[in-house]
Amino acid sequence: MTFFISIRYFLEFCLFKIIIFLLFPFSKKVSAKIISNSFMFLGQLSKYNKIAQNNCKMIFPNLNEEEITKIINKSWKNLGHNLFELTFLKKLLKDKNKIEIKGLEILENIKKENLPVIFFSIHSSNWEVCVPFLDHNDFKTGAIYRHINNTFFDRYIYKQRTNSLRTKDSFYTPKGKVSAKEILEGVINNKNIFLLVDQKDSAGTEVNFFGKKVKTQTGFLKIARKYNLKIVPMKNIRLPNNNFQITFEQPLLHNNIEVSDDKKMLEINSIIEKWIRQNPDNWFWQHKRFN
Repeated sequence: MTFFISIRYFLEFCLFKIIIFLLFPFSKKVSAKIISNSFMFLGQLSKYNKIAQNNCKMIFPNLNEEEITKIINKSWKNLGHNLFELTFLKKLLKDKNKIEIKGLEILENIKKENLPVIFFSIHSSNWEVCVPFLDHNDFKTGAIYRHINNTFFDRYIYKQRTNSLRTKDSFYTPKGKVSAKEILEGVINNKNIFLLVDQKDSAGTEVNFFGKKVKTQTGFLKIARKYNLKIVPMKNIRLPNNNFQITFEQPLLHNNIEVSDDKKMLEINSIIEKWIRQNPDNWFWQHKRFN
């Protein structure tokens, strides 16, 4: 069974590389449109489309089927854009007009303080731009990521991520015991942490998210408390022209002994709930977040 799965993963990756090769003669704008629409079409045929629709209905119970479908279709297109943009992530980051920044004064204050912080965001827009953006702006950053089941894609994505970094001071580390060690070493060496905090963590604690008790990662809050690190919301949205807007919001503190990790996570969840409600078609609905 493992052999046949490996063959399937290999063929899937080969198909992806062939498609990217065939799109080479076209402009990036045309290629992005082809990929995003193809991703939407294939996504609609997959089992994940039903998961996405059920998740969306749970959050927006007052929307009708047509409105839900519109959100999910745009979410599939966003994922298609993400996959295509991964092929030229390094060049994308060099384009100064591609990313619009809000809350720049917050970022500048963090830089002046010269102390490590925890940046958090969600699987919205193209989340792959976040770590290299921080790195390109002189924020040494360690990021935890989850392996993808398809090992060929996993290696490819890791390579694209690391190649997009400007310095060797920032790094990616796979979720697990090794990542915990590397992240702590990074904080001690004045490096920042970047996390995507919206997905289910089977080893986490149950915290309310959109009114549902779900398994949530809270381990980073113990680090924030122990090392007195500010927690910085980093909102990322895709604009209609496929540029990005990153907003740095007011940092949170977690130094009050009367505030538990779960209570602080509730505050963080309220922030990301607001982000998702504001730009639902940017979010990764296809994940089994409420299961």
